[in-house]
Amino acid sequence: MERAEQTREVISARDLGVVACTRCLQVWPQGVQTCARCGHKLVQRDLKSLQRVWALWIIGFMCYIPANIYPMLRTRTLFYVQEDTIVGGAIELLHHGSIGVAAIILIASVVIPLAKFMAIAFLAISVTRPSTVSQNQRQLLYEVVEYIGRWSMIDIFVVAILSSLVQLKVLVAINPGLASLFFALSVIFTMLSAQAFDSRMIWDAQQQGKGQKQE
Repeated sequence: MERAEQTREVISARDLGVVACTRCLQVWPQGVQTCARCGHKLVQRDLKSLQRVWALWIIGFMCYIPANIYPMLRTRTLFYVQEDTIVGGAIELLHHGSIGVAAIILIASVVIPLAKFMAIAFLAISVTRPSTVSQNQRQLLYEVVEYIGRWSMIDIFVVAILSSLVQLKVLVAINPGLASLFFALSVIFTMLSAQAFDSRMIWDAQQQGKGQKQE
């Protein structure tokens, strides 16, 4: 049984003579130019995928740096004005005993974005160089990165809610800082970078490796 599983080969859509629409996932025979369901252009492989991935990745990372330097939240009271960065705000919550909220902010705004940057870079590099990580694991990593992208705006949601609710004119007012704009741009470009990645190249790298071994 173990030998049978090891020798089992993955058959791609290209081997079967079909191509899938990357928008609606409808399968069509090779040679069809446009998806009849959604009208999206059908391509077997996006040859410029990695170029777009790296371009969007670099822009997203450049936006993430000022997002952590500039203040995310600006709190103005009757006597003083306080500006907090992402990490500074989490530390302030820790001082007030809100450990759970501080942990959520640090995970959602620091740990997850950095992990997404590293994961996308790893996937882009792994399709051009040999990797010890299996194709199934890389495919799973790609799906996880694409799924959690929609939850990366939690910091922006918190800032938007506080800014709309806490507006007591002269007494207290909370306004979003400059970092909120850069953080939102970073999340958007990171999501676009993940969506630009053509995951079918993961399996192409496997087939190319097998072809080289046979030669």
